[in-house]
Order: sequence, then structure tokens, then C-alpha cells
Amino acid sequence: MTSTERIRNFCIIAHIDHGKSTLADRLIQKARLVDDRNFQDQILDNMDIERERGITIKSQAVTIPYTDSGGIEYELNLVDTPGHVDFSYEVSRAINSCEGALLLVDASQGVQAQTLSNMYLALEHNLEIVPVINKIDMAAADIPAVKDQIDRDLGLDSDTALLVSARLGTGIDEVFEAIVRRIPAPRGDPALPLRAIIFDCRYDPYRGVVVHVRLFDGKLRKGMKIRFMSNNSCYEVEAVGFFRLALIEQEELAAGSVGYFIAGVKTVSDVRVGDTVTGAENPCERALPGFREVKPVVFSSIYPVDSNDYEELKISLEKLKLNDASLIYEKDSSVALGFGFRCGFLGLLHLEVIQERLEREFNQSVIFTAPSVKYKVHLRSGEEIFVDNPQDYPEEGRIESAEEPYIRASVMSPVNFLGNIMTLCLEKRGVQVNMSYLDQKRVELIYEMPLAEVLFDFYDRLKSISRGYASFDYDITGYKSTELVKLDILLNGKAVDALSQLVFRGNAYERARFVCERLQEEIPRQQFKIPIQGAIGSQIIARETINPVRKDVRAKCYGGDITRKRKLLEKQKEGKKRMKMVGDVELPQSAFLAVLKTRED
Repeated sequence: MTSTERIRNFCIIAHIDHGKSTLADRLIQKARLVDDRNFQDQILDNMDIERERGITIKSQAVTIPYTDSGGIEYELNLVDTPGHVDFSYEVSRAINSCEGALLLVDASQGVQAQTLSNMYLALEHNLEIVPVINKIDMAAADIPAVKDQIDRDLGLDSDTALLVSARLGTGIDEVFEAIVRRIPAPRGDPALPLRAIIFDCRYDPYRGVVVHVRLFDGKLRKGMKIRFMSNNSCYEVEAVGFFRLALIEQEELAAGSVGYFIAGVKTVSDVRVGDTVTGAENPCERALPGFREVKPVVFSSIYPVDSNDYEELKISLEKLKLNDASLIYEKDSSVALGFGFRCGFLGLLHLEVIQERLEREFNQSVIFTAPSVKYKVHLRSGEEIFVDNPQDYPEEGRIESAEEPYIRASVMSPVNFLGNIMTLCLEKRGVQVNMSYLDQKRVELIYEMPLAEVLFDFYDRLKSISRGYASFDYDITGYKSTELVKLDILLNGKAVDALSQLVFRGNAYERARFVCERLQEEIPRQQFKIPIQGAIGSQIIARETINPVRKDVRAKCYGGDITRKRKLLEKQKEGKKRMKMVGDVELPQSAFLAVLKTRED
């Protein structure tokens, strides 16, 4: 047996909450990579935020040793992937470094929207797919129905599906055997020049950038000089090895392996996910095809709470981009908040995660502005521009028409929630394209709807009206014309540029009312009256007022003439008027966050 024939590279893909991390836990426990005393659930999820939310955000790799019934030793490289649609880019990168995939299906919920989209992603890369029916120990498990769905919806052979309970550890031996027997060994020649793809990185403050690679050809050894092909920067390798929960150093990595190397890379921008690594003295002929360019769909600006922290925020974002290749950012500035960055995200959950990681891992205090999508604006001059920042929106008189991005949304749900889901989609300006019954209990709805409507609270509301059973997936289809307006929020008569939003004209009044109400709750009372107004151009469409804190100036007037009290009140009124002219309203950080929250929150 050659060295590559004993290697298997595989990933676990599934819909959210179908048990990917739990199955990874059982495989790691079975291989005794960690003793029972040090074991903890979701062992590959090493960020606090992943444990708290119970979701996987980052793909994690681990090398598992396995000896089969014939006594042959194998090296199994497992990549655990996220299930949430916002992190599908992580999944696509993990799939690119594997030859096979375990496709998990929940025995009680069956095939869901992300199950399908992740399977198609794996098929695009010609991966060998092994169906696994998980959670067979649950009372609601319906194995024959799920097998039927695997045959009909996925087009896979349900007779080859493995029956597993990752929670109890049932069927784990069969999973190991299926990985070895059914997933092909990686192809690659150790004798050829080095050719490896970077599929992830992270920053270590002591050793520089830790680069995660999958080797396709050649060997990577300590002391070797390497070159990054995208920018031709050269480094000397200080350490190589593979992942066994901790980093285990080796003398070399050969073709087909998944591992890491450290080369004292301190210039963070030199390393790019998707880049090809080759030898500096004996380079390969051409680079590997990288990953598809990520297209952000949600845009928001980040500003430091203290403007002196701008440089620190810049360094933090650079380090975060190493670990999250789907984050895109550029410099931005605001009158209210100073200098910051305009960032692109793959969805609202992605935005929340970046915010929490900046605060926890890099100790940054930041403010996010209201999220928006990228609109296409046609000007009267014949020019066409893209706008994602309300500050860049042209004046009304210059605009001919505007278009907004639309998505093709696929919602899978049990039949009894159908009415509520259709009402929600209509409310979000959705147009039904198709409705098909997958079986007696499940239905699939296809809607075309604006991406901006899905941003705020669509996913949360879909989950609550379907009691968590409906699943949702979407693809961006293109642009359609819309009536777009810029909603300004005025505080004490002054526009706060960081609170401006681009909204559909039909939703402008509701959105303005909502923001004004939220700000009224969050802004502390002052000595003078503060009007909060929502405006489109010069037209005020919503208003709330924060009443002043008032001192009782009549306290010392016992009885007596009413005109004496009036005089004191008039005097106070004059003073407040003068104060209002010079008074500036401080906006607390909680006010910015409150505007992003939905009504239910």
C-alpha cells in the first residue's frame, strides 16, 4: 500500500442541528484522541460563542488514526462544517479539500433545505457521498419515511444509508468502516514539486500565522523554503504537522495529507485563503484553482466607540479576516462617529458573530450601523451606480430608477404550518413561484422576494411560526426595479448620518416609527425637550418626543398669587429654550444596537 492509499479526507455536511458536531465528538472519542476526563461536548468548536449558541461557525480539521478489522492503519482527516446558510462559504472550502462526505439526515425531521444545497455543493466537487441517518434513538424517528426521502429527494440509494445515534454512540464502527471502504483515497504524487492549497488560517500572537493546508502533490518539510503564488512572497518553514485537537509536529507532510505549517509569517496580508503554496526552489507549473469569490449580501459600517481606537480596530479586522475569509471591508467615515470601516457580510448571523468576536477576542468596543443590501441606481445622466451606504445615495432629482437584489427562496415545512408561512412571505413582498408536496406531510414553497426583506427578522419569524420545523435556503437571482427612498433620522433637528437607511417606500413609515420609538426608549432625558423625527427628504413622516427633566421651580411658593408661579415657569421655559439651542444630544451605544433589533427581541 502506498502512503496516500492509507489516507481518507472527508467532511460532515448537513442541515443546522442534525448532529454534525456530536458525530465528530463520537468519532474522536472512539479513536481515543482525548481521555474521558478532558472530554467535553462540541470538542471541535473552540470558540465560546459556538458553545453558547450551540452552532458551528468555523470549519475545524482533525486527524483521526483508525485500524480496520484487517489490522491496516489509516489516517482519517475529518473536517467538521457549519450548517447555517450564513456560513456556507466555510462549507465550500472544507468540501474542496476532501474526497468524500458524510451527509447527515435527522431521523425525525428528514431532508431539509440545507441538506439539499450542501449535497449539490458536494456533487459539484465530485465527492463520494455516504448518507447517514442520525438520531435513530428519538421517539419521533421515522426511518422508513426518511429512507424514502433519501431515495426521492436526494437521488441516493437509501439501502446504503448508515443508521446512527451520535448521542448514544450507536453505529459508530459502521461509520468508520464506510469511510475506509467507500471514500476514495486522495490522488497525488509525493515525487512532484509541492502544490498545496490554503483552506484556513489563524493568528497566533507568539508564532505568527498558522496556515492550514491540503497537499495535492509533493512534500512539505521543516526548513524548506516556500512561496505563496498570489503575491510571490517567500518564507522558510519553521514547523509542520497535523491536527489532533492540539497541533502535533511532524518532520514532513506528504501528498494527500491535511495539516498545518508555521513559517514566521508576521505580515498578515501575505496569506490568502484559496492561495497555492509551492516550493521556492522547485515551484509547480500552475496554481490550483482557488475558491469561488465570496459575494457579501449584507453591508454595515463598524466604528470604534472611542475614535482613538481606530488603528487597533484596523489590526483586529486584519487578523479576523485571516480566520474568516468571507469578511470584506474598506475604510469609511461618518460625521457622528468618526473613522471606521464599511464591511460586507454573508448574512445577519455572520454580522452578529463578527461583532461578538471583535469584542471578545480582540477587546474592541464597536458600534455597528443599520445593515443594508447593495442597490443598483440608474441616474438621469445615463450612468449606473451601485449603492450600499445611505451616505452615498444621490439626490432624488438625479435618480431615474432604482433596482434591488432579489432571491429565490426555498422553504420546506410540514403541511400544517403552510398558511402562516404564506402570509409571512406575502408580508415580505414575496411572489410564489412554485409549491410542491414532497410527501403527505411535507411541502416545498419557492418564492421570489427582495433580499432586504429577509435581512431583519424573516428567519426568526419563520422558525417561531413553524415551531422550528421549517427550513430555509436561498440563492440570489438578480435585480428587479423598486421604489427606493433614503430615510433620515433627525435628532433635535440634526440628521444622524449613522442612523440613515435605504428602504422600500411602502415600508418607510413603519420603519421610521419603529426607529423613533426605539430611540425614545434608549436616549436619556435631558434638561430640554428632544424631538426624534424620521424624514424622507424634507418631509417628516414620523415623530417621537423625549420630555425634559423638570425641576419644580414653584416649590418655595406657598399659596399666594398664581401670576408669581407663572412668572417662574416662564423664566424656566426661556432658560430651556436657550439650552436647546446650544444643547447637543449624546447617543449611547445601546441606541444603535436597539435600532438593529426586531420587535420580538
